[in-house]
Order: sequence, then C-alpha cells, then structure tokens
Amino acid sequence: MNPNQKTLIVIGGGAAGFFCAVNAARLAPTLKVMLLEKSSKLLSKVKVSGGGRCNVTHACFTHAAMLKKYPRGHQFLKKGFYQFFTTDTVDWFEKRNVALHTEADGRMFPVSNSSQTVIDCLLNDANKYAVEIMLNAGVVHIEKNTNEKFILTLAKGELRTADYLCIASGGFPKAAQFDWITSLGHQIALPVPSLFTFNMPANPITSLMGISVENVIVKIAGTKFQESGPLLITHWGLSGPAVLKLSAWAARDLHDSNYSFTINVNWLPNYNEQTLREAMQTIRFQKAATKIYNRNPFALPARLWEFMLSVSGITDSMRWADLPAKEQNKLIKMLCAHDFEISGKTTFKEEFVTSGGIVTEEIDAQTMMSKLQPNLFFAGEVINVDGVTGGFNFQSAWTTGWIAANAIANKMEAL
Repeated sequence: MNPNQKTLIVIGGGAAGFFCAVNAARLAPTLKVMLLEKSSKLLSKVKVSGGGRCNVTHACFTHAAMLKKYPRGHQFLKKGFYQFFTTDTVDWFEKRNVALHTEADGRMFPVSNSSQTVIDCLLNDANKYAVEIMLNAGVVHIEKNTNEKFILTLAKGELRTADYLCIASGGFPKAAQFDWITSLGHQIALPVPSLFTFNMPANPITSLMGISVENVIVKIAGTKFQESGPLLITHWGLSGPAVLKLSAWAARDLHDSNYSFTINVNWLPNYNEQTLREAMQTIRFQKAATKIYNRNPFALPARLWEFMLSVSGITDSMRWADLPAKEQNKLIKMLCAHDFEISGKTTFKEEFVTSGGIVTEEIDAQTMMSKLQPNLFFAGEVINVDGVTGGFNFQSAWTTGWIAANAIANKMEAL
C-alpha cells in the first residue's frame, strides 16, 4: 500500500453515500475510497422505495419548479442543482444502461420496474472503481489528529483513518443520535418525522380501507397548509400522496401539536359548497325519479358514495326529487368540507424521511464541505433538507452525493 495515498471514508450505505463513493472513486482514480455501513444491508431505502420499483427522480426539469418540492433546504439546493440536476441523474443512469421511464404523475422509475436494477448499477460501479465496503461498521466517534486526519472509532472498537470524510448516514429520529457528528462542532435542526400518514382511531370511514380517490384537497384546519392529489383510505386512517405531501410541509407544526389536529377534505376539488349546491339543483331536476343510491353523479367510488349517503341520513329508497334540504346540506358539507379528527401518525422506518439534521448554514452549498472542518463533507438526509414524496428526496441524495464527490476529486487534482 502506498503510504502517501489519500483516503476517503464515506459513512452510510444509502443512496447519497453510494453516489458519493462511486463518483469520487471514478473521478479521482488514485484515491482510496472506503464505505462504512452500520447495518448488514446496503441501499435499503432504494430497495423498498416506490413499492420495490425505486422512484429514482421526478420528471421536473426546471430549477424553480423543482425547488418548490422541498419544504426545507430549497435555498441550499438552489446552487447544487446547477451542478447536478434531474437531467444529470437521468443521463448518469442511462450511461450505465439503466433507462428510466416517466409515469403520469411525473415519477421516474427504471424501465425494469425493479429497484434491484438501480442497486446492481451502483454495486457494479463500486466494484469497477474498487470501493471497499464494510458492513456492520457503525461509527461511534470521530476526531482529528495532529496531522488533520480523521480518526474514526467503530462500534466494535476498530479504528479507521481518512484524509477526507463524507457523512451520509441518513436522518435520525432523536437528537442524541447526532452526538457523534455534533462533537465535531456542528449544530442540528431538531429531527421530527416527515412523510407520514394520518391516524383516525375508530373512525367509521376506515371500514372503506383500500379505496382511493384520484384527486382531493386536504387542508389542516386553522393553518395555511393544504395539498391536493390522490387520497387512500387505510385501516388506520388516511394516506396517499396528498396526505404525505401535507405531512412534509406541516411536519414541524404537526410535531408541535403532538399529532392531534383536524383536517378538512374536499372530495370534489372542482366544487365548493356554494357551487355544489347549485349543481345539486340541476342534478335533482335531471334525475328526479332516480334513486340517489343508484346514480352517483360525481364519479366517486361506489362504496364511498354509499357511505356518505348513509352518514347524511339518506335512505337507499330515496329519489333525487325527494331529497330533503337538511340531508342535502349534510351531503354537500361532507363532499366539499369533510372534517376528520386526527390523532397520531404512522411512519415506515425504512421508506420515509426525517425533517432535521445538520444546519445548512454550516455547509458550503457549492461543495458540500463543512464550513467548520476542512475536508469534512455531508450528503443526503443527514443535512436539514427534505422533499415531498415523488422522487425528490432521492434527487437531493444524488445531487449532494455527486457534489461532494466532485469537490473531493478537485481537491485531489489540486495536490
């Protein structure tokens, strides 16, 4: 081994860590690159994302539109996207024979529709560029020696030395779990969950679990937060893109409310209560003799329509012509302003993200290098950056991982 050879250690075997490691090894051929993963699994989020298909990125090709998808960190990513954007992600994978296709909602997946394709691509590059991978190698302490090298203490007591260090360990649910990083002088934004579903214990609508509605508007009562998109009824409450996006934007407010709040669902976004009341008059005239249960004029799922009629006090024998004003008003309210009391959340540890992490003010957005510790870099979710669902969190992982790798390679070239 060459005693003068420079070493990069990347902490974290997820998307950002892998992307940093393989790109640094490729761009700086004389650099020794080692990747440490604390668990026994590599790229676990890549594997499960998108139902096992891996939502690689989003077909959003303008910076301004893309930045609107990040509740936290959009200003930080602004400079980064000029270096490595969605177009670069698509190109990077296609050059390695991983073609992507775009779905109707803009999400981009490998043509194979298998996350294993993405995993194999990254593993192939790691092998091609001789990235050394250590599993079950959690880091518990980092310090610098007198030669400005990083000394890493692993959970099993082993030591590793690096000239460059990239921390891409992902987010942590508790502030104390950042201690081994904050000991280097960095501050964190306190972590809170993001991208979670809403729990409604014992709400009768949960009997309709599995039903989805293509487009609704969901608002959090008493706040400015609202989102639109598909909604899924589950056995514990409400999920789907509209809820997940809303949880991301309101993550800190909902944490402060201890996840006890009221939401308002408009099942018919093209109407408000006034315009729906007017439409109802036309429907009642045109379908006067038709039983209300037999004819759903709003293309809602049949079981959901029947549930709303029942809750509104409308019987299965009632015709449109006979609909009393009281029951009609209840139905209109339910269709356009359906209130639900939320009590708690459900998160999925492997797939969802955390709001919080290293504050962006302490990181150079052009290089991902710490402003406090030379040759210390950050990438991915460990930074206080998070996006809504749809491939945006992976894009920030690819972007920050690549920028860190490129900056390290530039340092090597300058030696």
